[in-house]
Amino acid sequence: MGQLVCGGAALQCSFGAAPGTLMVLPANRVLTTMPIANIMDNKPMVNIMPFGMCNSPANPMVAAATAAALGVLTPMPCIPVTAAPWVPGSPTVLVANMPALNNSSKCMCNWGGVISIAFPGQVTIQAP
Repeated sequence: MGQLVCGGAALQCSFGAAPGTLMVLPANRVLTTMPIANIMDNKPMVNIMPFGMCNSPANPMVAAATAAALGVLTPMPCIPVTAAPWVPGSPTVLVANMPALNNSSKCMCNWGGVISIAFPGQVTIQAP
């Protein structure tokens, strides 16, 4: 059984240099100490904060900086680009009519990074 994810959860991107944070707006109206997240809390710069520096060669900013450095990989500031919702979520727990987010869910960045949940923000509520 996984842990239910709430606002303030620590996130990690496979191409990011630092952990990020999940921000959940109180619109879902389901609270622990912070609002509980669902799979649609995937908006960049609203829900998913940057991960420091990005190392993905698919990121146009990294590709341009790498080309300017004559092929030496040059990280650039992370700006997450997440178009798809978190998967798979919790199939039996709904938050605002969408599956709740649990700590085994992943979100894909358009630049190839896999965003995972390092710490769910709380440790008392479990969700399948």
